[in-house]
Amino acid sequence: MSVFSPIRQQKKLNRLNESNIRLILRLAPYLRRHIHLLLLAMGLLLPLATAGAIQPLIIGQAVSLLRQEHTWWFLRTLSIEQGIVRLSILLLITVIIRVYFASFQGYIIQKIGQTITADIRKDLFAHVISLGISFFNRTPVGRLITRLTSDVEALGDVFSSGAIGILSDGIYILVIIVTMITVQVKLALMLILMIIPVTGLIIYFQSQYRKENYKVREELSQLNSILQENIAGINVVQLFRRELFNSELFRSTNERYRKAVDKTIFHDSAVSATLEWISLVAIAGVLWLGGVLIVDEVITFGTLSAFILYAQRLFNPLRQLADKLTMFQAGFTAIERIGELMNESIEISEAKDEVLSLSSFCEKNINGEIRFENVWFRYNKDEYVLKNLDFTIHAGETVAFVGPTGAGKSSIIRLLCRFYDPIHGRILINGVDIRNISKTELRRYIGVILQESFLFAGDIMRNITLGENYSFEKVKKAANITNIGQFIDELPQGYKTKVRERGTNLSGGQKQLLAFARVAIRDPHILVLDEATSSLDVKTEALIQDALDYLLSKRTAVIIAHRLSTIKGADRIFVLKKGELIESGNHKELIQKGGLYHDLYKLQMIKYKK
Repeated sequence: MSVFSPIRQQKKLNRLNESNIRLILRLAPYLRRHIHLLLLAMGLLLPLATAGAIQPLIIGQAVSLLRQEHTWWFLRTLSIEQGIVRLSILLLITVIIRVYFASFQGYIIQKIGQTITADIRKDLFAHVISLGISFFNRTPVGRLITRLTSDVEALGDVFSSGAIGILSDGIYILVIIVTMITVQVKLALMLILMIIPVTGLIIYFQSQYRKENYKVREELSQLNSILQENIAGINVVQLFRRELFNSELFRSTNERYRKAVDKTIFHDSAVSATLEWISLVAIAGVLWLGGVLIVDEVITFGTLSAFILYAQRLFNPLRQLADKLTMFQAGFTAIERIGELMNESIEISEAKDEVLSLSSFCEKNINGEIRFENVWFRYNKDEYVLKNLDFTIHAGETVAFVGPTGAGKSSIIRLLCRFYDPIHGRILINGVDIRNISKTELRRYIGVILQESFLFAGDIMRNITLGENYSFEKVKKAANITNIGQFIDELPQGYKTKVRERGTNLSGGQKQLLAFARVAIRDPHILVLDEATSSLDVKTEALIQDALDYLLSKRTAVIIAHRLSTIKGADRIFVLKKGELIESGNHKELIQKGGLYHDLYKLQMIKYKK
C-alpha cells in the first residue's frame, strides 16, 4: 500500500483535469525569450514535410517509367535511362534537403530545450530557497530533489524532442494527406478513415498514461526521500541496527514504484502495438483496393507503389507522434508538479511598503534594541507556542532565555531572524518593525550561532566568507579572534584546506569555532547564541570564551542555554514556561525569588555534583 493517502492521491489526480493549454501557457514566458530560434525551427517544418511527401511520388514515377505507364510531363520525352537518372537526382535532392534541414532543426530544438530547462531549473531553485522554513519542515528533501532534477529533465525532453516534433509530425501527416488526395481520392480516403479510430485510441491510452505517470513521479519522490534520509542518518541506522528494517521499507517502496512504471509501460506499449497492426492492415487495404483500381484501369502500378509507401509513411509519423505524445504527457506531469512547487507562496516576503534602514537609527542611541510587543505565535492551528510576549532588550544588553523543553525559546530566535512572522503583535529592532526591513539587512544586522553548525563542501575560507567578498586579512583576523586561527595554520593547505560534505573531516568543536569566525567577520550589531556552546568540550569552550568576550562587547546579545551556569553573568534572564514569560531579572534576583529559575538551577547543580 502506498504511503500516500488515497484522499491525497485523488486530490492530486483531480488536478490533471487542468487543460493542457493552461499548462503550456505557464511556459510561455520561457518560450518568448527564444522566440527567434523557435520561429526558425518552425519555418523548417514545411520544406521538410514537402520533401518527405514528394519522395513516394518520385519512386512511383520510376515504377511507371519502367512499365511505360503515364508519367510526369517532363519525363515523356526522355528515355527510360534518362528518366531514371532525372528521378534519382530529384530523389537525392529531397534526401539532402531532409537530412540537412532535419539536422539543423534538431540542433536548434536541442539548444532551445536545454536553455529553457536551465532557465526553469534556475528559477525553481531560486524560488525554493526563498520559501519559508515551515515549507521545508513539511516537505521531504528527496521530493524536492526529484522535482528539481527528474521533473525538470522530463520537461526539458518536451522542448528538446517533443513540442516541435509533434508539430513536425502533424504537418508531415497533413502534407501527406493533401498529396494523397490530389493523386487518388479513394485510396486516400481509405487510409484517412483508418487514422480516425487510431487517433481515438492514442488519445485514450495517452490520458491513462498521464494519470499513471503522476503516480510514478510521486513514488519516485518517496523513493528519493527514503534514500536521502538513510544516507543523512547512516550513523543512527547502523547504531540501532536498522539496516534490515530500512532495507525492507526501501524494497516495498521500490516495488510500488516498479508496479507504477509497469502500468505506464503497458499504456505506452498498447499504442505501439495498435499502430503496428493498423499499419499492416493499411498496407493490405492499399494492395486490395489498389489492385481493384488497376484492374479497372483507374490507376497505374506507379500510383499503387506510391500509396504503399504513403501507407508506411503515414503511420510511421503517427507512431513517432504517439511516442512524442508519451513524452509530452510526462512533460505535462512535470509541469503540474513543478507548477505546484512554483505556486508555493513565499510566506516571509520583502516589505511592500517603504523599506527602512536600521543604520539610520544608530544616532538615537538605540542601536541594537529589540522589542517584542504582544507577540503571539503558533506553528499550527492547534496551539500557540508563544503567548502575549511583551518585553524590551536594551541596546548593548545581554539577555538569556531559559525554561523547560518546549517553552518557546528557539521560537523566539526564529521570529527575531524572521524565519516566521508573528500571528499577532510585532517585533521591533531600533524601533523599526522587522517586516519593514529588508531580509538582507536584517540578517546582516543579526549574527546567529546555532548548536549545530552546517558547513558547505569547499575550503575553510569559503566556509567563513560564504561567498561574500572579504579580504584574506579580514578572514584571518576573524579566525584569530575566535581562536581557530592556529588550528587552520597547522593544516597542510591552511585556509585552502578542503572541507568535506557537512564537515565530516572536522571535529564538532572545530566546526563550531568556524561558525563563530563566520559571525565575527560580519561584525553584527546583535548576537544570538542558540545553545552555541553546548556541544563543546571544556578545552574548546575555554578557547571560545575569549572570543565571546570580544563578540559580546558593546553588542546586544540574546543567549539560549540549557546549562544555567553559563548565563549567570547575563544582565537579565527571562524565564519561559509554555510560551509565556513568567520571570525576569538577573541571576541573583531570580535565585532569591525562589521560582521556576531557582528550581531549575538547583536541579542542575545537584546533577553536576553527582
